[in-house]
Amino acid sequence: MDSLNIYFTAPEKVEIRYEAVPEPGPDQVRIRTRRSLISTGTECICYGHQFAAGTHWDNWVKYPFRTGYSSMGVVESVGSQVKDIKPGERVTVQYPHQSLYLTHASAVTPVPDGVSDEDATWFAIANITQVGVRRAEHALGDAVVIVGAGILAQLVVQYVRLQGAREVIVVDPAAHRLKAAAEHGATHTIERTADQAYEEVWTVTNGRGADVVYEITGNYSVLPSALRLARRFGTLLLLGDTGTPSEQRLTGDVVTRGVRIVGGHSNYAPPFANDYVYWTNQNMSRLFFTYLQRGDMRVHDLITHRVKPADAAEVYAWLLRDRSDAMGIVFEWD
Repeated sequence: MDSLNIYFTAPEKVEIRYEAVPEPGPDQVRIRTRRSLISTGTECICYGHQFAAGTHWDNWVKYPFRTGYSSMGVVESVGSQVKDIKPGERVTVQYPHQSLYLTHASAVTPVPDGVSDEDATWFAIANITQVGVRRAEHALGDAVVIVGAGILAQLVVQYVRLQGAREVIVVDPAAHRLKAAAEHGATHTIERTADQAYEEVWTVTNGRGADVVYEITGNYSVLPSALRLARRFGTLLLLGDTGTPSEQRLTGDVVTRGVRIVGGHSNYAPPFANDYVYWTNQNMSRLFFTYLQRGDMRVHDLITHRVKPADAAEVYAWLLRDRSDAMGIVFEWD
């Protein structure tokens, strides 16, 4: 049986390939994709080769490159040793954009009733942001500044509200993104770039600055401005992964004001849970689904475009050119 797969075959080149998918092995499951979410920031960096030689991006992206990592589908068949997963179950897997695939049964997370197919595709983005929020080590009543209002930021807004933040200040020059942030829990929005937001942030925080600043733009030039927004001995959480990290510049805020810089990345999650380290990607996905079921979080209204896999070349060209109007973009594989 063949699968339709999306590849980046070279910088700014997309190819649709049909490849055979065999029956599952003893510990495998075969999944028919229903929906997958485009990670616009990451995938545009990969598609446009917007990264420097020698970076982790350069080590990861080798053309032809299978793009994507946030897939939701239905189990078609299971191997002889798979007991806990049944054909017909809805599941999520961190897997590239393709219509049919095999994966190990341990990589699968069931989607509970009450969570739609489209909402479930956000699980990988939700896990990345959970890693960042955990790394920030929030305290009740924190003043939080979020620089950038893309899809990661929209989930950070919701997570930090659940953590008990007093102020959630989102900084972005795009008004429609700020509107979405306000609708999902931001207490203040600043329609400016980070280098223009200092006075307003200081006013909102009563001259103290933010306990935690999230830099989620992926733009190397933003770090110096974001550091200024943190209070003395505050934290800056780098969740936007630039393709040119050597261009990021520290400021005196790190030494003279003791601002702590912390990274957040999806590969921080442990492969297996135990009493000491519990939050695997699967457990974070389950928590995200619980929040969706209870109405503590929502993502359905963050989906701005639904597209067909056959149109992938046009979709990625558009996103690289100007993704300012895009938020959640879902491939429909029906």
